[in-house]
Amino acid sequence: MSEIPAEGEAEAVAEAQAPGEPSYEPAAPAPLGIDRTPTGNADVDAQLERLGDVDHLAADGHAEVYEDVHQGLRTALTALDAGPRPSPTYEHRS
Repeated sequence: MSEIPAEGEAEAVAEAQAPGEPSYEPAAPAPLGIDRTPTGNADVDAQLERLGDVDHLAADGHAEVYEDVHQGLRTALTALDAGPRPSPTYEHRS
């Protein structure tokens, strides 16, 4: 008759039998270590810095940040394309 391992012993036995087997536990969030070079535009730089927020999130939380940054970059870049509007001149010629 085989003996049934006590609670917790089954895991220890499995680990001892298969050293070096990959763990299937999810890894904790970790920074990717990617440098973000400033562009010189405060609005764009703020959006790029926001990408650093994913360093502290699990992978399933990345999409929300990426979508938010994408929208922010679209807004900032659209504003750059529009450029400053010339002020109306009220030059009266007689």
